[in-house]
Amino acid sequence: MKKHLALASVAALAAVVLTGCATGGVPTAGKGTALDPEAELDGEITVWSWDVGAVALERLAAEFEKKHEGTTVRVVDVGYDNAYDKMSVGFQAGTGLPDVVTIETDAAPGYITQFPKGMLDLTPVLGDEEKDFDPFKWAAGSDAEGSLRIAPWDSGTVAMFYRTDIVDEAGIDIESVQTWDELIEAGKVIKEKTGHTLMSTDVAAGAGFQARLQQLGQGLFNEEGEITLNSPEAVRVLTMLKEMNEAGLIKNVTGWDGRVTSAKDGDSAVTPEAVWWIGTLQGDAPEHSGKFGVLPLPAFDEGGARTSNNGGSGLAVPAQAKNPQLAAAFIDFVLADAENQASMMKSEGLFPSYLPALEDEQFSAPVDYFGGQPVYQVFAELTAEIPPIVYTSDSAEASDIVANAVSAAVLNGADPATVLEDAAKQLATSTGREIAE
Repeated sequence: MKKHLALASVAALAAVVLTGCATGGVPTAGKGTALDPEAELDGEITVWSWDVGAVALERLAAEFEKKHEGTTVRVVDVGYDNAYDKMSVGFQAGTGLPDVVTIETDAAPGYITQFPKGMLDLTPVLGDEEKDFDPFKWAAGSDAEGSLRIAPWDSGTVAMFYRTDIVDEAGIDIESVQTWDELIEAGKVIKEKTGHTLMSTDVAAGAGFQARLQQLGQGLFNEEGEITLNSPEAVRVLTMLKEMNEAGLIKNVTGWDGRVTSAKDGDSAVTPEAVWWIGTLQGDAPEHSGKFGVLPLPAFDEGGARTSNNGGSGLAVPAQAKNPQLAAAFIDFVLADAENQASMMKSEGLFPSYLPALEDEQFSAPVDYFGGQPVYQVFAELTAEIPPIVYTSDSAEASDIVANAVSAAVLNGADPATVLEDAAKQLATSTGREIAE
């Protein structure tokens, strides 16, 4: 599913638009089902996913069936382009959905909020395992009452990829860089001595604004659902991005293809990105094998968070599921098992949200593409440190508004505080939400 992560915000927007007329969830036959981890398992379930996610689930379905005789798990690759349309229509109609669905983290709040009765509470089955999951993913898949509606599957833990040859040419000790201020100063040296920019990013898509903001423990909304995209933390992040561009440290690219092309061309020294960028580099830029390393993100302040999140997904049981007990048991088998989660990393490249799986030896193994550095270990150590933030059903709309604000400040020189204040007012008008004081 890594290749589709760039489209996650689009999927979230589609979900919200398609479900905009829902006011409290559509009554469904299974809405009152209470899951029982000790329930007797039999019968058949259907599971919807796509791409490598469907491959992984089909492989593990065979193992589950061996362990639980008399059960059948049918995995359907519904295709990414069709998945969200199908799910939105199914949740709205109260019929037509399978027993298990895949929902990306960015899209999750829209479904949880628009259809509060649309997915069963998985806490009775997975609640005892909460401490063993990526805390950010657990929070993102839970409703306002703390009930787990979408179980964490794979994480999009973020670190800093860097070109070893570029930083060496500039004489930069990149491992000594601890903060964003230090990285910016290093970037100025890199620009002067090598001609390379510090990083390539799509400014029109937000330039990584939200991932940087998450490092400060802040999202676009607070726990009361109030708008916080004009907070002091947000102004700080946007001011930094504006100053980086003014110093000539940003190469502005367009879309996913632009980012990949820039990486292949070796335009920039660093790329703050999620663990799935490993596969992108290995697949699209094999000629750069041996020229990359990975470090934690710089912190904004000494001792601050040095990671964030971008992407990932989870599994949910629709309330209309025909066999909810078996569906929940399958989710438990797939996601709350260290061996199974580790196998999905090894076979399908899905980085686990289940923390015990990160102790598998593959995460400490050297990776040739990165000069023998055990890069997965960096991400494994960072996953539990991802700061939790609040998503809402309006997160997709907020993301679009923020992207416009970022463009105004970074590309057109507008004042960060002013454009974010205007963005907050725009979001408040369109959503009816209050702006946090």
